[in-house]
Amino acid sequence: MERKRIPIRYDQRVNPDIHDANFMLRCVEIAKNGLGTTAPNPMVGCVIVHHGYIIGEGYTSAYGGPHAEVNAINAVKDKSLLSEATLYVTLEPCSHYGKTPPCADLIAKHKIPRVVIGLLDPHKKVAGNGIQKLIDSGCEVSVGLMEDECRELHKRFLTFHERKRPYIILKWAQTLDGFIAPANEKRESDPKPYWITNTISRQRVHQWRSQEQAILVGTNTVLADNPKLDVRQWQGTNPIRIVVDKNLDINGDFHIFDGSTPTLLITQNANATLYKKEVDYVVLDWAENMSNAICTALHERQITSMLVEGGAKTLQHFLTADLWDEARVFIGSQSFKKGIVAPRCPGILCASQKIGKDTLNYYRND
Repeated sequence: MERKRIPIRYDQRVNPDIHDANFMLRCVEIAKNGLGTTAPNPMVGCVIVHHGYIIGEGYTSAYGGPHAEVNAINAVKDKSLLSEATLYVTLEPCSHYGKTPPCADLIAKHKIPRVVIGLLDPHKKVAGNGIQKLIDSGCEVSVGLMEDECRELHKRFLTFHERKRPYIILKWAQTLDGFIAPANEKRESDPKPYWITNTISRQRVHQWRSQEQAILVGTNTVLADNPKLDVRQWQGTNPIRIVVDKNLDINGDFHIFDGSTPTLLITQNANATLYKKEVDYVVLDWAENMSNAICTALHERQITSMLVEGGAKTLQHFLTADLWDEARVFIGSQSFKKGIVAPRCPGILCASQKIGKDTLNYYRND
């Protein structure tokens, strides 16, 4: 299913007395078009306004492509208007050369006199340098407009740079009587998929996978379910598959070895002769706090966000270590009577919705 994109609007008349906040909220709205494509860069939104008209809008292109400010400036038909315009942007314009030239230099080149910024960029290569460039070029710069909304938008990017780990979303489904999977003896005697949720809920999970940079599961999940961990029920990029396999117990013809998607296997076994060419390996010391060690390893590999899909033991590691930001918990309409008990989420319930007979609860770790 194709992801619905928020339309970009040009030359739309806006009440000239409207507050700056509405323009920044428009930046936040269009920035979400980049969800799932910009990482490890942030998904930024930018709007350019001239005398009450929106004359250009843009959001960050897929990684390696132009940033939001570049796309917004390029969208302006009459560039002479830029010298009298205000540029609104959710995150401080970059000041360094990376995949693209500095956005702060481009803004200065076009002599845009006023720039309104939602958030300072925590990236060590920016962190105020972009603002300083703009000020030095003669720009009037305002910072902090709609800061809470911009922090929510940039939560993945901010967590990566401020906490030195990916933004972590836990996901699981449980039965009405609180089980995440049936008893092992039932699965062994009657091996088949034991779905807890309906097809619409499962499609929702594929949508989530398309929005995050990586997905993580443990050994038992692979051995029991042989998951593909892709987005085949949605449109988008497959996340990087991360599998925690302490002793390299996963052998044989499993989907994680099919080479279709970049896959990272985390293990304590340093015997490279046992490694499969289809995956990359990270060797960690299991004596350490494993959740912390995994987060550090993924931070080093520029992974900014991760969906953890379990099973119960893997989920509990992240819950116990308090290394999670959101939890999305489905409650299906059936009961197993016995089986593997689902984790208890210690977070704050912030939203709940019905998907057919399923209930989806959203938790935040505040």
